[in-house]
Amino acid sequence: MSDRTHLATAGSGVPFSARHIGPTDDDQDAMLATLGYGSLEELVDDAVPGGIREAASLDLPAPVGEPEALAELRVLAGRNRVLTSMIGLGYHDTVTPPVIRRGILENPAWYTAYTPYQPEISQGRLEALLNFQTVIADLTGLALANASLLDEATAAAEAMTLARRASKAAAEAAFVVDSGCHPQTLAVVRTRAAPLGLRVVEADLAAGLPDGDTFGVLVQYPTTTGLVRDDAALVARAHDRGAVVAVAADPLALCLLRPPGEIGADVVVGSAQRFGVPMGFGGPHAGYMAVREGLQRSLPGRLVGVSVDVDGAPALRLALQTREQHIRRERATSNICTAQVLLAVIASSYAVYHGPDGLAAIAERVHRVARTLDAGLRAAGVEVVHDAFFDTVCARVPGRADEVLTAAVERGVNLRRVDDDCVAASVDETTTLAHLDAVLGAFGAEVRAEQLSGELGDTPPAVAPELVRTSAFCSHPVFSSHRSETSLMRYLRRLSDRDIALDRAMIPLGSCTMKLNAAAEMEPITWPGFAAMHPFAPLNQAQGYLALIDDLERWLVEVTGYDAISLQPNAGSQGELAGLLAIRGYHRARGDEGRDVCLIPSSAHGTNAASAVMAGMRVVVVACDDDGNVDLADLRARITAAAGAVAALMVTYPSTHGVFEEAIGEICAAVHDAGGQVYLDGANLNAMVGLARPGRFGADVSHLNLHKTFCIPHGGGGPGVGPVGVGSHLAPYLPTHPLVPECGPVGTGAGPVAAAPWGSAGILPIPWAYVRMMGGEGLRRATQVAILNANYTAARLADHYPVLYAGRNGLVAHECILDIRPLTRATGITVDDIAKRLIDHGFHAPTMSFPVAGTLMVEPTESEDRRELDRFCDALIAIRAEVDDQPGLLQGAPWTAESVLADGWQHPFTRAEAAFPGSVSRADKYWPPVRRIDGGHGDRNLVCSCPPVEDLA
Repeated sequence: MSDRTHLATAGSGVPFSARHIGPTDDDQDAMLATLGYGSLEELVDDAVPGGIREAASLDLPAPVGEPEALAELRVLAGRNRVLTSMIGLGYHDTVTPPVIRRGILENPAWYTAYTPYQPEISQGRLEALLNFQTVIADLTGLALANASLLDEATAAAEAMTLARRASKAAAEAAFVVDSGCHPQTLAVVRTRAAPLGLRVVEADLAAGLPDGDTFGVLVQYPTTTGLVRDDAALVARAHDRGAVVAVAADPLALCLLRPPGEIGADVVVGSAQRFGVPMGFGGPHAGYMAVREGLQRSLPGRLVGVSVDVDGAPALRLALQTREQHIRRERATSNICTAQVLLAVIASSYAVYHGPDGLAAIAERVHRVARTLDAGLRAAGVEVVHDAFFDTVCARVPGRADEVLTAAVERGVNLRRVDDDCVAASVDETTTLAHLDAVLGAFGAEVRAEQLSGELGDTPPAVAPELVRTSAFCSHPVFSSHRSETSLMRYLRRLSDRDIALDRAMIPLGSCTMKLNAAAEMEPITWPGFAAMHPFAPLNQAQGYLALIDDLERWLVEVTGYDAISLQPNAGSQGELAGLLAIRGYHRARGDEGRDVCLIPSSAHGTNAASAVMAGMRVVVVACDDDGNVDLADLRARITAAAGAVAALMVTYPSTHGVFEEAIGEICAAVHDAGGQVYLDGANLNAMVGLARPGRFGADVSHLNLHKTFCIPHGGGGPGVGPVGVGSHLAPYLPTHPLVPECGPVGTGAGPVAAAPWGSAGILPIPWAYVRMMGGEGLRRATQVAILNANYTAARLADHYPVLYAGRNGLVAHECILDIRPLTRATGITVDDIAKRLIDHGFHAPTMSFPVAGTLMVEPTESEDRRELDRFCDALIAIRAEVDDQPGLLQGAPWTAESVLADGWQHPFTRAEAAFPGSVSRADKYWPPVRRIDGGHGDRNLVCSCPPVEDLA
């Protein structure tokens, strides 16, 4: 083995870095020779500007092999003390059916898939998401639901901004939040409201709406302390005053309780966590939002709809506002461009497996267990606060709350301290009678749960009769067809077979970094020591998580050159917002409230502009020159025009055009001279790790996409983690949390941007394992090979498709843009035609028409070997030949098995040419399940939940 790949010092066999990096040493030599270079160092010296390069190696622990890394993670998991958590607050233990854990969560066919923007090769995950939307719409009693959001608290904040857009109330009207909402939800709502100038009023809505104009109302159902309240009259009064009513609802409770839609709720939000998704110390979890008819075009996030393909067959696709941030930018209704697809798929499959009867039975059992606890406390003379409840019993023990909590911990149970006098216990589907005995014992009760449960008999639920659900849900046949494990196993396999994920082929998406998600990185996330932790468990029970978080924060500080990291943002969009809020806090602390201009290059990611608006800033677009670089003259003109008001510049580096801009230092200096801060979007950090550190060459803040550069899988469009790194002067303004102040700065932060203190902590073992196994030199080599792979791909394709932008010495960074516009003008063949024809070759398309319309942006990543790169290039070259010889092959693509076997073949090319282009193997052929989908039809005939079977016949 050569010195180049012998990077690990521990373990045996091939080092992990050689498993992660695709091209072998010999392949790298051949690829470098194609480019005219003798080494990776020579290539990088010519590609990366010397002004940002660093000679020093990363100060990270020496790499270890997979067995050693997993052993270290087992030690960390063992340091977490996993008690029975009955804390509630929107997080509950649940049973992930093994067939779902193995078939989805641990299956690369599901977790390595990309967002289903290419619907023809995403029909499986789109169907699973359509199932999710159907479950949520049915349970909430509303017209339609989206394909998931990030978590319950951010979904509630999205409901607030939706209400502001939909309500005709006066500009100074307030958003009223019931005091019965979860405290983290209220805190996130306040964080999001402040920069937008929205007034949030907390009130006990059991006493009625407070005086004053109101544009929206948020209530919790059941409340945070467990009360099940009839809010029908409240909803009516709110509507009379022109307010939009949002309800944060527990989906399991809705299996037993009257749905909010039946009392006129406009919006329902919540978390699907307890539908089979582990707590994971806070996430990732699928938030949800459902809306009444008339609000669908204001719905944030993604929406799966039913359309038809060119042959009239039913087909699924993302509908309406898909990627609206890239189209509408600062006018976007939300900056959310990701979701929690993998978790939504788990939750919908949980519903498919259990069906309506099974879900109702789980809900009824949970409620019976709660009633048993209630009866035991009352029998022992303990005052119970609420008579009507679902799964949470709140007890008043004057002055004894801490005593009860301590006694419960001694018995292996975590309860919730509501205040000095009240303790709440939330039960779930895993709660046993032994757990209830432990809780009762902590309160000093001597009664036994088994006896109490028997005495309950068939007594009615502990809610008013009018609050008991009478309407059906999950009546579509999919929810009654897969009761056996065999059936569900085959259904999940059938769905995954319809898709292209990384387990099948390269996904060459520019800006999205679809690299290896190693099995060793993924394995620990399902271990109970990580998966079963409640996010609000006492921190002395989470020492393993805290050590892992500390390691990861220190390593990311070293990689980026910043001084502090917050891991709370649970998506890149939330990281953007957190970084901009830190800048806002910094300026306000210095008395610069008037600094509200955010300069954004025209090439930037669309979420940048949307995030700037959410942070209360005015977007000013800066032009790019003909080479795709920031136009320095225009930048200076914009700075001059906004003198004294410049808050920030948001710049992506390497640029969204795929090049290292030579003038990045000059750009940063110009903004700093104007009193502004530089926000460097970390989406393209995969081109810099080990070579350059943004915190050292002029940037003040960056968000990082751990689901890109640091190997958290995309999961079909989520999960993601978007931590934010800042210089020391911005560190006091990082996210905080009202329930766990230890997660951030005390007294100066902007508040939380996610529901959990460390966001999606349950998947942090993935980047921890990646860094631990790669080490500093391995990370640097990965960056070098990412640049090599991109330039090799660009060189192979340059004679067939012009590369739109190049940097110094004609080189690109880690991605390249192929300009299809001249071809379209000459032949009529579009990027869509090429993308759909790539499906016949078994490939997911590159990024289409972003950042430049009519182009394809390709990012090979370092994980793809030379054989796969050549296969992809050969496919594109073959397609270019077809443009001249048989354009109909492209215009009719993709070709399904049904279409090529149809009677009356009347095309000027053969069936074999359609189905088996280039060197496609007949034995290994990927057959798309549908042909090209009619997007316009789907938007005009919006169907966003499972239609009746007869409608699909």
